[in-house]
Amino acid sequence: MKIVEITNVDFALRHFVLPLMREMRRRGHEVIGVSAEGDLLTPVRAEGFRVVAAPLARSLSPRAQWRAYRALVRLLRAERPDLVHGHMPISGFLARLAARRAGVQRVAYTCHGFLFNQPGPLWRRAASLGLEWLGGRLTDIYLTVSAEEAADARRLHIARHAIAIGNGRDPALFRPDPAARARLRAALGVCAGRVVVIVVSRLVRHKGYPELLAAMRALPEVELWVVGDRLPSDHGEDLEPYFAQSGLGSRLRRLGYREDIPALLAAADIFVLPSHFEGLPMSIVEAMLTALPVVATHIRGPREQVVDGETGFLVPPRLVAPLSEALGRLAADPALRARMGQAGRARALEHYDEAKVVARTLDLLGVPVYAAAQQREGGSP
Repeated sequence: MKIVEITNVDFALRHFVLPLMREMRRRGHEVIGVSAEGDLLTPVRAEGFRVVAAPLARSLSPRAQWRAYRALVRLLRAERPDLVHGHMPISGFLARLAARRAGVQRVAYTCHGFLFNQPGPLWRRAASLGLEWLGGRLTDIYLTVSAEEAADARRLHIARHAIAIGNGRDPALFRPDPAARARLRAALGVCAGRVVVIVVSRLVRHKGYPELLAAMRALPEVELWVVGDRLPSDHGEDLEPYFAQSGLGSRLRRLGYREDIPALLAAADIFVLPSHFEGLPMSIVEAMLTALPVVATHIRGPREQVVDGETGFLVPPRLVAPLSEALGRLAADPALRARMGQAGRARALEHYDEAKVVARTLDLLGVPVYAAAQQREGGSP
C-alpha cells in the first residue's frame, strides 16, 4: 500500500505522526509524510522517510487554505495513494476534502481535539462544529485520541462509528532513570533533595501558564522547570510578561525546546499541566510512564488519564488556589509522590504503551502486515 499522512506543522508530524509512519514502513508499506516545512522535519527525513512540504497554515485565511487545498489535490493526484490519513482540525479537513477530489479510495482522520470544545467565541465554535460535521461526511475511518471526543463525535452525528484509540509512548524510553536524574540535576546545579515541578508544553495561554506561575509563588521551596517553546504558527497572547513578572527568580528554569525529555522527566518530582483545553496530552503519558505524579486540570483528555487521588490530582481549570494546594501537597510528601507515581506508571503501561496503541490504530486503518515484513521480523508469512 501507499499511504499519505497529512498534518499541519513539523512539530505534529515529528511528535505525533512519526510513530505511525515507522510502523507502517515496518509492516511493508510505502508511507509519505506531508506538513508545512520546518526544522523538525530534518530528523524525520534522516530516518529515510519521504516528507513533502505543503503550504499548510494554522490560519483562518480563505486564501491560505485554498492554496493548501490545491497543493494537496495536486500531490494526491500525482501520488495516487491507497490511503490518506489526516490529522488536526484544519489540515485534517483539507486532507479529506483533497483526497475525495483526487479520487482516493480510503480516507481516514484522527481527531486530536475538537476546536468546538475549546473556550472561545461562539461563532468560532459553531464554525468548528460545522467543519467537523462536513468532514465526517468525507471520512471512511474516524478516530479520536480521546474517549470523550469519540462520544462527542457520535452524539453530535459527526461520525456514527468514531473510535477512540488513545495516545502512547515507548515505556523503555520514558521510565524512571536514577542515572539520568543524577546527571541532569548535577548539570543544572539542583541538589538531590530539591523538589522539582516540571511542565512540558508549547508556550501558549491555554496551557495555563499564568495560573501555574501564580501557584508556584506560594511554594517557596519548590523549583519549576518549563520545557517547551512557542511555535512560529502559534497564536494568542504573548506569555513573556507573565514570565518576567513571575517573581520566582532562580526557582524558575526555562529550558526551551529539548530532545532529552525522558531524562528531564526522570530528573523531576512532579508533573503539571494546568491546561484549559486538550485532546489527550502526550506529555501526561510521558510523565506517567516516568512514574511522576501528575497534577492536571479536570477537562477532557487529562481526566481520562489521571485518576484523581490515585495517580495524581485533578483541579479546576483557571484557578490558582487549588492548583497550588495540589502541588504543595505532593511537594511536602515524598511517600505520596512515590505511591502515585508508581500507580500512574502501572496505568500508563496498561493503556498508553506506544506499540499497542500504534498497532491498534493501524489495524483499524486496515494496514496489514505484509508477508515479507513478517519474514524480516522473524515471523511466519
